[in-house]
Formats: sequence, structure tokens, C-alpha cells
Amino acid sequence: MRSVFIAAIAILTFQTAAFAGAWTEPEGHAQVISTFFISDASRSYDDKGNADIPISYTKILGQTYGAYGLFDDVTLLFDPEYAIAHEGAPGTIGTRASALAIGAGVQGRVLDSEYGIVSLEGYFKSAGAFDTSVTYNHQAGQQYELRALYGANFPIFDKTGFVDLEVAERWVAGARPNETPIDLTVGLHVTQGLMVLAQSFNIISGSDAELPYVYYRSHKVELSAVQHIWHRYSFQLGAFVSPAGQNSLKEQGITAALWYDF
Repeated sequence: MRSVFIAAIAILTFQTAAFAGAWTEPEGHAQVISTFFISDASRSYDDKGNADIPISYTKILGQTYGAYGLFDDVTLLFDPEYAIAHEGAPGTIGTRASALAIGAGVQGRVLDSEYGIVSLEGYFKSAGAFDTSVTYNHQAGQQYELRALYGANFPIFDKTGFVDLEVAERWVAGARPNETPIDLTVGLHVTQGLMVLAQSFNIISGSDAELPYVYYRSHKVELSAVQHIWHRYSFQLGAFVSPAGQNSLKEQGITAALWYDF
């Protein structure tokens, strides 16, 4: 049961590397970022935060993030994803899980000043049958999220950098507990066509878990570069690790994305 829990958490809680942040899209402008992840884990963190539990885990995840500027200060969001994961004890056949989930939301800019931008986002994500080896598949539940976002640009030598901080409360129907995501992105425009990103994705669960779920923490750090390649297309390549956690995977992987602005 515990391994089923770990697989579900790993699939459900990872945040896409697509970045729009606190900045809303201009009216009539859209951005689509299609991202592909490959990751694995040979250890998981126990309830004391020690990576002592052996596990065999692999995951392939595809996400397409879409944002459309309905008005200059209101952006519509669309985010379908499909995941395939395989997990089990080392040396065993293990369990294969796959699922499709669809997310949608709206983001509104509430403050724009010399000190930065503040926006609020409401988001819904459909349930996915990730827990395929147990009978309560769909009890992983739909997700409703309210997110506060702050973004600001800053000069660094002769370059332009930016920071984006996001804090959310995520209400999850079913057995899985509610979650508090905390995400941080620091970026630097190295050249006109090259941007580098350092990102931290964090999930802290609530205390309302129902068995086989328990309290968990998931922390991921990602480094990536986004290079403009042609017309309105850019390509992103990066890697991520899980340096800490509790009742979650010690996961690492690579990610690649195609960005399109129109």
C-alpha cells in the first residue's frame, strides 16, 4: 500500500516547468508550452525524512500548458497532462499506472507597481485514476486551488533578472489530503534569446489524509535553459532532483519543452 501511495504522490504533485508566473498575458496573446518529463527513483524518504527505503520507480509525464490573454489583466489557463508510471520493490514485477487529467483556470492581475506584480489564480484539475492497484482509484479526487503570485524584475550587472514567488492552497476531494504548494523561480535573461531558470517546487500536505495516504512533503529543485530557436518558438532543456522529502520519492529526471507564442 505504501508504494502505491508514493507513486500517486509522485505523479500528482509535480509542477510543470512551464513558466508564466505572476505576469498575465496581453489581451489577444497566447502561449503554449508542451513539456515532456522522464524521471526515476531508487529510494524514497521515510516519515523521518531519511532516504532509506529502496524502490524501483520510473515515470513519463507529458503536459501542455496553455495561456490566453482575455484582457490585459485576465488570463485563461488550460493544462492537460498524461502520465505513465511503473513502481514496485526492487527485483519485482511491480505495478504500472497511467492516467489523463485536465486542468483549467483563470488568473487575474490585482496589482502592478514599480515594486512588482501581484496576481491571483483560481484553478480546477480533474481526478485521475493514478492508484491503479487499489479499488479507490478515483478517490484521489478532483483538485480546487487558489494561488497568490508575486513577480518582479531586477537588474543584475547589464542583464535583467526576475523572481516569481507563488503560494497556494489546494483542496483535494477524496482520500488524498489537501496540499500547500510553494514555488519559487529565479530567472536571468543572459542574452536576447537565452533565459536560464532556477526553480524550487514544494508540496506540503495537510493533516486530513485517509489511509493509505499519510502526511508527506515533496521538494524538487530544477535548473533549465530556454533558447529562442525560430520565429515564435523556443526550446527548454533542464534537469531536476528531490534533495529532501518525507513519505515521498527521492526522484530525479530530465525535462524538455517547446514554447510557442502567438
